[in-house]
Amino acid sequence: MYSESDIDGAVEAGAITRDAATALRDHIARSQSAPAVDEEHFRLLTGFNDIFVSIAATAVLVGMAWLGESIWLPLGGTLVAATAWGLAEYFTRQRRMALPSILLLLAFIGGVAAAQVGLVVINADAIQAWGKANFPNHVEPVIGTIAALIAVVTAGAAWLHWRRFMVPITVAAGAVAVVAVMLALFIGYVPQAKDYIYAPVLVAGLAMFGVAMTWDGSDRERRTRRSDVAFWLHLAAAPMIAHALFQLLGVFDAPIGVGMAIAVIALYIAFAFVALAVDRRALLVSSLAYVLYAMYSLFEGAGAVELAWAFTALVIGSALLLLSAFWQPTRARVVGLLGGLSERLPPVGKIAHA
Repeated sequence: MYSESDIDGAVEAGAITRDAATALRDHIARSQSAPAVDEEHFRLLTGFNDIFVSIAATAVLVGMAWLGESIWLPLGGTLVAATAWGLAEYFTRQRRMALPSILLLLAFIGGVAAAQVGLVVINADAIQAWGKANFPNHVEPVIGTIAALIAVVTAGAAWLHWRRFMVPITVAAGAVAVVAVMLALFIGYVPQAKDYIYAPVLVAGLAMFGVAMTWDGSDRERRTRRSDVAFWLHLAAAPMIAHALFQLLGVFDAPIGVGMAIAVIALYIAFAFVALAVDRRALLVSSLAYVLYAMYSLFEGAGAVELAWAFTALVIGSALLLLSAFWQPTRARVVGLLGGLSERLPPVGKIAHA
């Protein structure tokens, strides 16, 4: 399977003409009865060799981590990061393999973070002494500062990786690291921060959603790498938004009543409206567990105790299948309600049936 960015690369290389690329996209859209812009494509596999290489790379990385940690704790993460970068020079930069590129990016960032954590662990006594001298009554600022510094370095590593390899998921990984910096400082320096943690998580999620929409807006037709970057940003932002909102509502704080269940379902419908407008499904997936729980509570309250989960799965599953089947006409109606804002959103696909 070839992605939109692969087709654009073939055009830039002169392998096919731009008219031929357009004709190919139109043919695929007609054969699938869905325009490419509505399919939310992203590259994960270019072939079974992706899986083969990923398994082999994982074995090498695990071996490096084990060997390094047996010598010196921070060396494990360092060797993983260095090995992942070296492997990416071939499998990402030259072979452009999708799944191994994602794995190697995550291994590089994780290795950088793990090396720093190792340094903290072996210097724990010195750090503890410094913390007692400067923050005698509170340990949170010390932990928050250290966590923020680790996240800053990790975000910087993600930026370097992006500059070299431009793997689409890298931007989302860097954004998550930046959010980690903010949350670490919030927890470290705001009194009783853990009681209010979901508010900054929600703000961070909304900000990341805005960044994702910026990338989406720069490629409304979803034909370049920018669309892939936006996909991963949406995937990272969605659980932050959904989890924070439902936790702020107190969904799991007590047995859910009819009023709360209706509120959860109404919020899920609002998420569906946003998902249709921006043509991204991440919000619907991220909040699915909450609406399942709310629907289950409604059925259980109605007396269907033994079959509550069965009815819940049937109703929600059927609703999502219908939404998927009629995504395009439903989206056309939603976008039509937005007026001039629709000019900033992915266009509503129109299929020219043969």
